Amino acid sequence: MDPKGKTVLLTGGTDGIGKELAMQLRERGAAVLIVGRDAERCEAMRSLGFEVTQADLVDRAGLDAVVAVGRARGVDVLVNNAAVYDGYDPDDPATIDAADRLLTLNLLRPIALTTALLPQMRRLPEAMVVNVTSGLAIAPNDHSVYCASKSGLRAYSMSLRHHLRGTGVHVLEALPPNVATRMNTSTGKRMAPQECARQILRAMVCGADEANIGMVKVLRAIYSVSPALARRVMRDS
Repeated sequence: MDPKGKTVLLTGGTDGIGKELAMQLRERGAAVLIVGRDAERCEAMRSLGFEVTQADLVDRAGLDAVVAVGRARGVDVLVNNAAVYDGYDPDDPATIDAADRLLTLNLLRPIALTTALLPQMRRLPEAMVVNVTSGLAIAPNDHSVYCASKSGLRAYSMSLRHHLRGTGVHVLEALPPNVATRMNTSTGKRMAPQECARQILRAMVCGADEANIGMVKVLRAIYSVSPALARRVMRDS
């Protein structure tokens, strides 16, 4: 898909991978409608000339506001990128609310947005849903609920792609590695968000089914030989 002239609705577009993807899509001629939660970061993107909807997608009112924008503007590309990483501890019952928020934002809201906008997108000659999952969707580590949310979104992406076969709507799953974002506080080697966004955009242009980014390519190769080894690698990393 050539982004030029396309309207892209991008969640989590005020920081990290989403912000870089918004910049690169606009450079390629797309109109990018950004969704973000943090007021200061939303205003920063508005100052750069982006149309921004400030909304907490976990709240029903926030979801409805984003759906309204998407339907009013007409969306060629939906990028489900917004996510939270952690906050849940299996040994602490008090963190179950964090698990609920994580699953809602990372899994249920991409499904809800896709379902709401898909009828409109089906009428287009060319459209795309981009779901940003993770290498952890292939081989989980000890962030159990986050991994579950990304594994669920991966399964949804694969099933949706099959469901939409023969239509003009393509489904791309982007699987980033460890990326240097505000959300990710790990100390290991991390990919720059600019490079991650570049590889996602390249996969969009090529019409790929999956964008296995950076070290995820290696993880996929290991998994094809030994799923147990791939899981061990991720747990120990």
